[in-house]
Amino acid sequence: MILIKEVSSKKEMKAFVKFPFSLYKNHPYWVPPIINDELASLDKNINPVFKHAEVKFLLAYKSGKIVGRVAAIINWTEVNTQKISKMRFGWYDIIDDIEVSKALLNRVHEIGKNNNLEFVEGPVGFSNLDKVGVLIEGYDYLGTMITWYNHPYYVTHLETLGFKKEKQWLESIIEFKDIDPTKFTRFSKLISQRFELTAKRFTSTDELMPYVDEMFDLFNDTYKTLSSFVPISEDEKSYFKKKYIHLIDPNFIKFVMDKDDKMIAFAITLPSFSRALQKAKGKLYPFGIFHLLQARKKSDEIIFYLIGVNEKYQNKGVTAIIFDEFYKSCKARGIKRLIRTPELDENEAIHLLWKDFNPLIHKRRRTYRQDIS
Repeated sequence: MILIKEVSSKKEMKAFVKFPFSLYKNHPYWVPPIINDELASLDKNINPVFKHAEVKFLLAYKSGKIVGRVAAIINWTEVNTQKISKMRFGWYDIIDDIEVSKALLNRVHEIGKNNNLEFVEGPVGFSNLDKVGVLIEGYDYLGTMITWYNHPYYVTHLETLGFKKEKQWLESIIEFKDIDPTKFTRFSKLISQRFELTAKRFTSTDELMPYVDEMFDLFNDTYKTLSSFVPISEDEKSYFKKKYIHLIDPNFIKFVMDKDDKMIAFAITLPSFSRALQKAKGKLYPFGIFHLLQARKKSDEIIFYLIGVNEKYQNKGVTAIIFDEFYKSCKARGIKRLIRTPELDENEAIHLLWKDFNPLIHKRRRTYRQDIS
């Protein structure tokens, strides 16, 4: 018999966060989160997303042992403002027992039905800056800190239970040695002169911080046409600044400004913390923080996290400025590999940006949908 229980205590919340540590123990490609950071991101008193999102954290028990988990999420901005009647689910992890998946997802359906929602979709997070999708290809590649990893049987469970493909994302690898800078260096100078644009460079986090809110505004404006987009609120901007900015090497954030010093393009990369997080095993202390700091300074891989260009400047070659700036920073740092985070396969504009870099698509991930009856 499978028992589904809603998390109602700090002890159960910690069990919810720690369940994947047993499911993926010693797995070579799974990247664990820092437990306290994960607890904070799921804490209704800390993460401002809960001001407009309602979440029930569910645990599945069999013979008294935890065998699965899921977060049942309603983003009320999405439902009420965007009129998308969606019941989300995320943080979906289960043993290879389809009855566990069925019991957890049936409860998600019940919550959606009780709230008069029309369909269920997942795995997704609370917003566009959260993790997304179940991995369908690329199981033998190391994960990243901003993606979920899963066993292949997750897909089998979802499809057997009647879930259908909804959206798909691609991830790819670019080897730095294969990049030909002549494809953008000269063009960068021409575009800068033609449109009176300048690249903003940073050497410290203090220099960077005054521009972060403007970057989030541009992010909201750039991505608003995508089918999965939910805008980032003012409170969420502050939260993400605190959560992520300290992880970023300021040399790897690039802004492009117009003649009036208004931001018209941005790009953010993160050092790869994957190996460091595996060594940390979910804990910052005593040694985890050392591994993360070393990765921040010395990782020879970077994760291309976000890129955005003002609509007025799209298709005008502005990304040549960004690529030129990144090439210089990567070369100085000795970067060997760039990893692109999940990008919607319907986002043709973003894929065209990379066509001259010989990207190797190494992972595909997908969300699944089922109507609520």
